[in-house]
Amino acid sequence: MLKLGWDLVWTIINLIVLYLLMKKFLIGPVMGIMEKRKALIASQFDHAKAVQEKADELKGQYEQALSSAKEESAQIIEGAKADAKRMGEGIVKNANLQATKIIETAKNTAEQEKKNAMQGAKSEIAGLAMEAAKKLLSDGSSDKGNHMLYDEFLAKAGDANDTDLH
Repeated sequence: MLKLGWDLVWTIINLIVLYLLMKKFLIGPVMGIMEKRKALIASQFDHAKAVQEKADELKGQYEQALSSAKEESAQIIEGAKADAKRMGEGIVKNANLQATKIIETAKNTAEQEKKNAMQGAKSEIAGLAMEAAKKLLSDGSSDKGNHMLYDEFLAKAGDANDTDLH
């Protein structure tokens, strides 16, 4: 049978006191440290989650800004192309107008020179005709003399036309 003695009572009291001391000085502080550590880890996890959300938001803003920048650059390029095309068409149109004016001026100049040459030829022919008439009147009129004057007139008229046209 079991004998209850003072030794057993003192052992039980010692165990209870030891348990209470350990609970107060060892288990309590260790549990407090564990709770603080658990709270610290939870706060760091929440902070990391907030930083991740902020990073995702900034990434979305960056991607949106990048997309709008790409669209804006495409619009700028299209505008520059349209401006260049318009300027090119304007330059070609201006060049065509200038070329038309130059051609028209050249035609007018050629026409004027042609008129001047014809006028010169007419005055030269008139002068030759006057000379021929003077010779006819001064030499008298003979068939041989008339043929000679006629041939001379044609020769001089041909020479005058050749030099005026060149």
